[in-house]
Amino acid sequence: MTTETKEYSFPGQTEIYHGKVRDVYYIDPDILVMVASDRISAFDVILPRPIPYKGAILNKIAAKFLKATEDICPNWLHSTPAPNIAVGHKCRPFKVEMVIRGYLTGHAWRTYKSGSRILCGVELPEGMKEHDKFPEPIITPATKADTGHDEDISREEILALGIVPEDAYNQMEEYTRQLFARGTEMAAEKGLILVDTKYEFGWRDSQVVLMDEIHTPDSSRYFYADGYGERQARGEQQKQLSKEFVREWLIENGFQGKTGQEVPEMTDEKVESISERYIELYEGITGETFNKSANSLPEDQTYEATLKALEELN
Repeated sequence: MTTETKEYSFPGQTEIYHGKVRDVYYIDPDILVMVASDRISAFDVILPRPIPYKGAILNKIAAKFLKATEDICPNWLHSTPAPNIAVGHKCRPFKVEMVIRGYLTGHAWRTYKSGSRILCGVELPEGMKEHDKFPEPIITPATKADTGHDEDISREEILALGIVPEDAYNQMEEYTRQLFARGTEMAAEKGLILVDTKYEFGWRDSQVVLMDEIHTPDSSRYFYADGYGERQARGEQQKQLSKEFVREWLIENGFQGKTGQEVPEMTDEKVESISERYIELYEGITGETFNKSANSLPEDQTYEATLKALEELN
């Protein structure tokens, strides 16, 4: 059973898209409302119970980083009228996620550990350990699936299949590297290492535009910088600030999204602990205290605030 989410109805609304964790309302002619729900997904599966405050946390982090990077590339966001609501411009998305990795972690490490030294057409250096830093960040794209699992793909395959025009893809690569560099700088200011992340782009007014959210713990992985070198030298796991703790809990309980596997029970205690970890993520990444009451706006106030933002945008 998936998490139920309140459905809105906005003036001029033409379509609703329900994603794994976000709902998008398309408003004629070129406006959208993105609702960051409290749903949580892992291994491309929506877990059975929502996580309190998760939507607001991701929405506020994304807004902060979109604002902080608008000098690098244009983005879709206009305003965030409510804790879990973002209003902005509609874009025509490219069916590719631009994944960039600074460290041999997660999927990259699992690929490396299997013996492969090629990831998305990128050759990986020999002699690396889990969580080692790459000589330079690598871009490892993935096809963006509407349902099911995203798939690794190389630059060469993207261009050969005509998924993205070459000039647009080159622009996406350039933006990806610049955004990652800015995110790395901002993370360092908070004593963090931006390990890897992903960006989504689309067309708007003949421009490549940054879409969706960036540098949140759902799309990014962070390490604590303090003690990173010592932990690597001792062969210890790194202290992470990301959604990886959810994936690790699922793996420990026999779930990786494969056919026939069941999601482990999410008790009240587990849900609360995940919520508290998301709050820790927010405070660590932004350096700000998360106020629960200020981020619990009633549905009617959320709707009215969103209507006002739509009127301003029109």
